[in-house]
Amino acid sequence: MKSIVVLASGNGSLFQALADASAQEKIFSISALVVDRKDTYAVTRATKFGIPAIEIPFVDYEDDHWQRLLKETVLSLQPDLVVSAGFMRIIRSDLFLKCPTINAHPSLLPEFPGAHAVQDALAAGADVTGATVHLMDAGIDTGRILAQKEVVVLPGDTSATLHERIKTVEQIQLVSVVTDICSGKLKIGE
Repeated sequence: MKSIVVLASGNGSLFQALADASAQEKIFSISALVVDRKDTYAVTRATKFGIPAIEIPFVDYEDDHWQRLLKETVLSLQPDLVVSAGFMRIIRSDLFLKCPTINAHPSLLPEFPGAHAVQDALAAGADVTGATVHLMDAGIDTGRILAQKEVVVLPGDTSATLHERIKTVEQIQLVSVVTDICSGKLKIGE
């Protein structure tokens, strides 16, 4: 069974989907949840599953100590895969070179990269947006795309309503990609 470390910053709905799948499928296990704030609901979710939650309090992106601590903490857990699941922080270290790292993003990359993808799609008047899972690299949402799924923007959508529909797609897609990587069906080191 492959070991994954999940990075999260908020509610933890993507973490929940991974934890549920891990409990059912037995293809991967979550060795830890790493968060940038201990008051996230993701920590509550991890506690319910008996998964350790490790807080690395966020300072700022330019803080080399924070970047180094994040990398060292994750690597000390010896994961087979790191999954950024709503981790709203830029990772400037070379973590992704030391361990395969994927990210779930709420748009059809390369459209609308960055932290405000849903709002950006609405502001641009997009008819369709979606969800992407990609390999992390040194850029912001620029890594190789592993999976994408469209989500139609409905008349009257707000950022909140659209994001909820995207999250539903993201949860299914992220679990599928992690399962495929951990089972060897999807090769990411090539």
